[in-house]
Amino acid sequence: MTDPRILIVEDETALAEVVRDYLVAAGMTVDVMAEGTGAVDFALEGKHDLLVLDLMLPGVDGLTICRELRRTSLVPIIMTTAKVEEIDRLLGLELGADDYLCKPYSPRELVARVRAILRRAAAASSGDVGQHQRLKIDAERWQATLDGITLDLTRREFTLLQSLAARPGRVFSRDMLLALAFPDDTEVFDRTVDSHIRNIRRKIAAVSDQDPIRSVYGVGYAFEG
Repeated sequence: MTDPRILIVEDETALAEVVRDYLVAAGMTVDVMAEGTGAVDFALEGKHDLLVLDLMLPGVDGLTICRELRRTSLVPIIMTTAKVEEIDRLLGLELGADDYLCKPYSPRELVARVRAILRRAAAASSGDVGQHQRLKIDAERWQATLDGITLDLTRREFTLLQSLAARPGRVFSRDMLLALAFPDDTEVFDRTVDSHIRNIRRKIAAVSDQDPIRSVYGVGYAFEG
């Protein structure tokens, strides 16, 4: 991805400036907001490739911003917080952030995480997902292959795997997977997702000794490739 555009929403001015300088030095275009009011609209209108979003903000807090964005957008979000115990709470709330950092954090670590997320997003958009491009998704043929071997998936299983694999490393709650993979299917429930995941894993195990789907206790699933 060339010249990715990053939005930092952070009310600690000194921290925001340091992070901005590091990201700019890494070849990225950076916008900074010091409060949460208007962040959702700006993020969507500015077509940002990633957000660095603080939890505690004046105006509108990061938690609300993340929830609002996830209603219409899958733009990657790195959530930051000053309290390490907040990380577990945020994960439990199934907000849909792609990564979490506890303050004080190293700007270099943040840049590394931003690059990793952008690389995964670029790989997904190119049509090849998974480590070493092992998994290939052919949406037109409704076909998924792993290491060149076709996986015998049902349509629901294919759609679910496609949704997970489109964002490697991203943790999806069951509700989010239902909304993404089965938006118009009223017969699919959250525990049905678990059943489909078990079937997908079983079919992958038949052709590979690795399980690319990670279970996140109390939250949902992530595709690791």
